[in-house]
Amino acid sequence: MAATAASAGSVRTDGTGSLASQIQAARGELALRQQESAVLIARQAAARQAAARKQAAASAAGKAAAAGDAAATAQRPAQKQQPAAQQQGQTRQSQAAPAPAPPSGSPQQIAMGMLGSYGWSSSQFSCLDSLWNQESGWDVTSSNPSSGAYGIPQALPGSKMASAGADWQTDAATQIRWGLSYIQSTYGSPCGGWAHEEADGWY
Repeated sequence: MAATAASAGSVRTDGTGSLASQIQAARGELALRQQESAVLIARQAAARQAAARKQAAASAAGKAAAAGDAAATAQRPAQKQQPAAQQQGQTRQSQAAPAPAPPSGSPQQIAMGMLGSYGWSSSQFSCLDSLWNQESGWDVTSSNPSSGAYGIPQALPGSKMASAGADWQTDAATQIRWGLSYIQSTYGSPCGGWAHEEADGWY
């Protein structure tokens, strides 16, 4: 009887211990599944957030590209129109720019104004003044009856001055321009021409 009771007690103890172990194991498995489920839920949430960020970035990039295309399209007509606008501005400037005024004043003043274009200083004018005073007295229509020399520089023949302008017979500036070119090519300067005039009586 004692043995049987002990045996029965052992069975109860073993049965109770086995049940407790099963409950504990079940609880541990449940906790593990809950933990795995929480991890899965967290991963899914992270995946959704990453997808949302990726989509937002793609959308922003698309908007930026569209804005860049729109800006480039807006600039193209302006770039195409710019040369025309510049050309119109240049045309207006060329139309607004007055033509250079013809030399004016006395023949002496005209000659003084032209010296610089031949590379001479104003100091050369005294020689030129002496030279053409002696030759023609600065008279546009001065004519030498014996030689046929004509005009302020006493060109021989006078028609040579047509190379400086068709109005060579009456325009002081045309005659002076021709005369200065002749002096430059022949004597180098008005003082060179005057030195020859003083030495030989002609130039």
